Amino acid sequence: MTHVVALDVSKGKSMMVVYNQSKQCKFEGEILHNRSSFEELDGILRDLTVQGAQAPQIVFEATGSYSKALERFLQDRSYAYCCINPLEAKTQMAKMRRQKTDKGDAHELAKSHFKEERRETHHSADDYYDQMRALTRYYEEVSAEKEHVFNRMHAILQLSFSELESFCSTSSVLFLNILQAYPHPDEVLDCSKTVLRNRLKKSTGKNISVRQAEEKSLVLIELAKNSYPAISRKDVRCEQLRDYAKRIMELKAKKARLVKQMEELSKDRKEYQILLSIPGVGKVTAGRIIGELGDISRFHNHKQLNAYVGIDMMRYQSGTIYKKDKINKRGNKNLRRILFYMIQTMLSWRKKKRNHLVDYYDKLKTQPQRKPHKVASIACVNKFLKMLFHLIQHDLMYDYEKATTNL
Repeated sequence: MTHVVALDVSKGKSMMVVYNQSKQCKFEGEILHNRSSFEELDGILRDLTVQGAQAPQIVFEATGSYSKALERFLQDRSYAYCCINPLEAKTQMAKMRRQKTDKGDAHELAKSHFKEERRETHHSADDYYDQMRALTRYYEEVSAEKEHVFNRMHAILQLSFSELESFCSTSSVLFLNILQAYPHPDEVLDCSKTVLRNRLKKSTGKNISVRQAEEKSLVLIELAKNSYPAISRKDVRCEQLRDYAKRIMELKAKKARLVKQMEELSKDRKEYQILLSIPGVGKVTAGRIIGELGDISRFHNHKQLNAYVGIDMMRYQSGTIYKKDKINKRGNKNLRRILFYMIQTMLSWRKKKRNHLVDYYDKLKTQPQRKPHKVASIACVNKFLKMLFHLIQHDLMYDYEKATTNL
């Protein structure tokens, strides 16, 4: 083994140590995550390459956004490196007695590298997967904010005009437009039927007839007459409702734009087309799966894929004690959630499209020892990942007849 360069990464800086082939520390120091320090690091790595006749082995822990600048530098200069999971590093460096310091962690990381077989971190040549992950995470943040704002809006709406929730779907454009115009029943009663009809016709976002708009306006008037609000129309919370409804519309539009960006980036990608060929997987789900999963070619088999998602089985036995098997849940929780709800969508579409995963779910539910819903769903996720790995590896589209032979 050549020189080992270990870095303990923290905010804006890293503690670095260099060990030679004899496991002796030859350098210890701190580098900042800026251009000048990275240039110095580049010089050190070049010198080590000359001394050892090959590039040094670089290892550090993944620390979220703090280690990204270091990764970008190493990729730009074409250095191979091992970016390891903090939990894995903690297990490998565990001792009976250990004082935790940045300097000590760097030394322990270097020493453990001589004993452990660590794989080189894979990174794609283009930034497609990085962009897809950023878009996916942004989409999730916008969705979470939309849900948060909606819950606040719902709470205040119970005080002002709760009957409005029975007028139409609370996620519709019509509901949000009407709420901005009439957050209080008195606002409705102050308008004539003609004004309400014209407002409703413009607020639906669809080309409805005058008769339909008039019928809806009569329903809205009846709801307003029967309402008994807990606050007055001049209450500041009515203005809050307007703001919340406007914000939700902005967030809905933002989500649509993010989906469009994901679709535009992925339209020429084979894995995206393969995902879309699977019944129950739409454009949003396909984009989010790619964003969270990344380049599937870095996995050697579907079992590694299961471990990444966190659905590999965890077994515990000690003496006569046997605990019930359960999934590990140490993987990507975002991807695990996406895949779980994808299976629920497939189940709801069972009458529209033939899907061998739904057939497999039904098989698990009807066998003598029938599986609970969540257990059967996770089993379907396992089968989906196995199938996806095979399809992408062999550049194949989904085929129901061929898939059912493996049930």
